[in-house]
Amino acid sequence: MVVAPMKSYADLTRNDPSRFKSFLQRRRLRDAIRLGSEVANARRVVDYGAADGEFCKLLAAQFPDAGIWCFEPCAALRSEAVENLRAVDRVTVVDSVSSIASGSCDLLFCMEVLEHLPPEGVEQTIAQIRRLLQTGGIAVIGVPIEIHGSALLKGFFRMTRRYGAFDARPGNILRASAGFPPPSRPISELESGLPYHHEHLGFDHRPLRERLRREFTLVRTAGSPVRWLGALLNSELYFVVRKDA
Repeated sequence: MVVAPMKSYADLTRNDPSRFKSFLQRRRLRDAIRLGSEVANARRVVDYGAADGEFCKLLAAQFPDAGIWCFEPCAALRSEAVENLRAVDRVTVVDSVSSIASGSCDLLFCMEVLEHLPPEGVEQTIAQIRRLLQTGGIAVIGVPIEIHGSALLKGFFRMTRRYGAFDARPGNILRASAGFPPPSRPISELESGLPYHHEHLGFDHRPLRERLRREFTLVRTAGSPVRWLGALLNSELYFVVRKDA
C-alpha cells in the first residue's frame, strides 16, 4: 500500500475552492445536527471518526450540557482536531475507541467514515458503534450517495477536475449512475496501518442500509441537502438507527 499525501481536512471539504462543494459540506454538518437534536436530553455524545473536530464544535454549541468525545484514529487529523478544539470546553479528543466505555453514550455520529473503509473496517466500526451506545441510544450515520443521478452529477464535476482518475472515468461513472458501481476500488492508507478508500465512487449505500437493519432498528432515512429528495439526487444520506435490547 502507498501512503497518500494529505491536505488539511478543511481544505478538502468546507474550504474547497468550489462554492457549491463547500456549501454541501457545511450543509451536511447542519443537517446531521438537526437530526441529532431530535434526540431529547443527549448527555453523552460521540463523534466517531471526527477528522479535524469541526463537527464537535457544533455539537458543543447544540448540546451545552453534554460531554462530548471526539474520536479520530488518524494522528494527522487528530492533531488538527486538538488545535481546532483548543478553546472548546467539554470535548475530549481520544485516539482509541477503547478509551470510551461500553454503553456510555446516548447519541453517536459517524459521518463520512464508512464509505472509506474496507469491508472488515466497516464490520469493526458497526460493532464498535453498537458497543458504545446505551440501550435506546441513537446513531446518526452519514454516507455519500454514489449511485444513479447523484453519481452522474458528481462524476461530471470530478471530470472537470481530474479527468481519467478512477472516480472521473466515464465508464465508471456510467456504471454507478446505472446502479452498478465498480466493485474494485483503489485502496491506500490514510496513515500507516489505516487502510483507506480515498475515492467515494464505488461505494454503494444500499448494502450498508441492509447491514445496519440487521444490527439496529432503522428509525429513519434522510437526505442532504434537500430532505424530501431522499436518495434521488442528494449528495448525502443519513441513516438514523437505534440500539434496542
